[in-house]
Amino acid sequence: MPIYAYRCEQCGFAKDVLQKISDAPLTDCPECGKSAFKKQVTAAGFQLKGNGWYVTD
Repeated sequence: MPIYAYRCEQCGFAKDVLQKISDAPLTDCPECGKSAFKKQVTAAGFQLKGNGWYVTD
């Protein structure tokens, strides 16, 4: 299961959440309770290197 990064646009609370791809995105902030919890775009946590693989691919 992938780990998604979420951040509240109201209070700034951030949290990483382990979710299935088919799960609905979270919307309510667990800290302030507002509907401003948004999924963030993050970089992949790995790089392919070695013979035949290029970091820029």
